[in-house]
Amino acid sequence: MATEIITVEDLEKFEERILESFKALIDEKIRPQAKEEKKLLKSHSVQRMLNISAGTLQNLRVNGTIPYSKVGGIIFYEKEDILKVLEENKRNI
Repeated sequence: MATEIITVEDLEKFEERILESFKALIDEKIRPQAKEEKKLLKSHSVQRMLNISAGTLQNLRVNGTIPYSKVGGIIFYEKEDILKVLEENKRNI
């Protein structure tokens, strides 16, 4: 059996490889979930997001403030559109 001496440099290289492996695992497991975030929202989600009633949301649709799509009786909103409306209507900047 041969005896090997492990140096500090060897340990540092080993640590770098382990950290790279962990980073790869995190990128593989966690980040795709973040990318899969819902882009289309239903009315109840928008109501919660904006803390408004169903009637207020309907008024925002009717007056053209918030764009939407209706498919089979279900109304969908793009999250980006909601965020854009919020940004455009900021006050006291």
